[in-house]
Amino acid sequence: MPTEETRQERRARLSGYDLTQLAQEFKTDKWGLHRYTPHYQRHLEHLRDREFVLLEIGVGGYQRRGRSGRSLRMWKWFFPKARILGLDIEDKSHVDGGRIRTFMGDQSDPAVLQRIVDEEGAPLVVIDDGSHQPAHVRASFAHLFPLLPDDGIYCIEDTQTSYWPEWGGQLDLRARGTSMDLVKDLVDGLNHEEFLLEDYQPSYTDQWVRSVHCYHNLVVVEKGDNREGTNKDQVACPSRRTDASV
Repeated sequence: MPTEETRQERRARLSGYDLTQLAQEFKTDKWGLHRYTPHYQRHLEHLRDREFVLLEIGVGGYQRRGRSGRSLRMWKWFFPKARILGLDIEDKSHVDGGRIRTFMGDQSDPAVLQRIVDEEGAPLVVIDDGSHQPAHVRASFAHLFPLLPDDGIYCIEDTQTSYWPEWGGQLDLRARGTSMDLVKDLVDGLNHEEFLLEDYQPSYTDQWVRSVHCYHNLVVVEKGDNREGTNKDQVACPSRRTDASV
C-alpha cells in the first residue's frame, strides 16, 4: 500500500514543480480553464528566489471556503521568499497563515488599496483576478501602478470582459472605458515620444510603462523608464530629412 507523504517529502516534491504543475496541485483555474501559467512562468521566473510583495486581487471561492486562496497557495510555493497578499470583497481571513495575508475591501476603493501598501509595502507584482469589471480594473491600475517600484509587473486577467456588456464591456471593439481600451492606450504610450501632436503632454504611464505583453485574456505590463529619446525631428518629415537612416 502507498504510504502517506511526509511534510518533508511534500516540500521537496513541490519545490521542484513549475508553475503549471503547482496550479494543478492546488487546483487553481490559472491552468485548465485558462492557460495563464506558462506566461506567468516566462515573466516571473526571475523573481523566484527574491524577497518581495505579491498582491493578488481576487481570492476566489465565494461562499465555498475550501476553494478560497488556491492561487495564493500556488504563489506561496512558487515564490518561497515572497509575502503573498490577497484582496477580496468578502472576508477570506480563513486563508491567512504563514506568508499569506488577506484584506477585505473593494478593489476600486483607493483607500483600501492604500491601506494594503501602507501596511505591507508596495508590491513588486500585482495580479488582478478580481471582479473583471472594466471600471474596477482601471481604478485598481490607476492607483497601484504608480506605486510599483521600477521593474514592477502588473498583470490583468480575464480581459475578455471588455467585450461583454453584462460585465461592463462593449460590443464595439473601439469603445472607450474598457480594460482592453486601457491596454491599447498603454501600447500607444510606448511610442509617445514619436507623436507629432504639438501640445501633447506625456502621461505617467507613457513615461513609465516599459513593455506590454498581450495574451489570450491576459495582459502583462512591465514598469520601467520609457523616456529613451527620439529622432523624429530629423526623419518624421521628408522636407527635413538629412539622413536616409531611420
